Amino acid sequence: MSTSTLESFKVETSDGVKLQTRVFKPKDEARQNLVVVLVHPYSIMGGCQGLLRGIACGIAESGYRAVTFDMRGAGKSSGRASLTGFAEIKDVVAVCKWVCENLSVHRILLVGSSAGAPIAGSSVDLIEQVVGYVSLGYPFGLTSSILFGRHHNAILRSPKPKLFVMGTRDGFTSVKQLQNKLKSAAGRVESHLIQGASHFEMEGLAYDSQMVDLILRFLSSL
Repeated sequence: MSTSTLESFKVETSDGVKLQTRVFKPKDEARQNLVVVLVHPYSIMGGCQGLLRGIACGIAESGYRAVTFDMRGAGKSSGRASLTGFAEIKDVVAVCKWVCENLSVHRILLVGSSAGAPIAGSSVDLIEQVVGYVSLGYPFGLTSSILFGRHHNAILRSPKPKLFVMGTRDGFTSVKQLQNKLKSAAGRVESHLIQGASHFEMEGLAYDSQMVDLILRFLSSL
């Protein structure tokens, strides 16, 4: 029996893109003070909000509202996906603004998965209400940095608390590359390694409950 409910909305960005957005609500809305906004993996490789449904449900069942959305060009959203994810920053900002205005909330935890992590990371300091950031498999590696390298500085320089979660067998970023990047990060920085997990394995359903636990533990420390 589900302990959460789901509602769908359309959110319009500053440049007129309409984003299909879903709000996962606990049956008992005891924790109204914070919403978790989740940013899905790379649209061009088939990323969509459906990949984050398990995590969003787990967060809602733990008493917090969670929001997922299809970025431009993905799922039922209009617009066209960009190669580098810079246009999608407008999507994250629009959804967070909508959350604040329509869900009467002033605190947001921003969570990005895979390519959604650099996009979310570049949005953190553009949204005053974001109080923390969680990355699930940030692509810091050399090859992926061709596409996403220009996003790195935004999150590494942000003073807001941040948690980086990664599998030790991530094919895009080595543990050493992650550690080297985080040495230069400002503010409170935490990392958590999932032993033996590859990049795409960690995105799978088998790891959803572990991702939820890590997000909630970090959230409770904010």
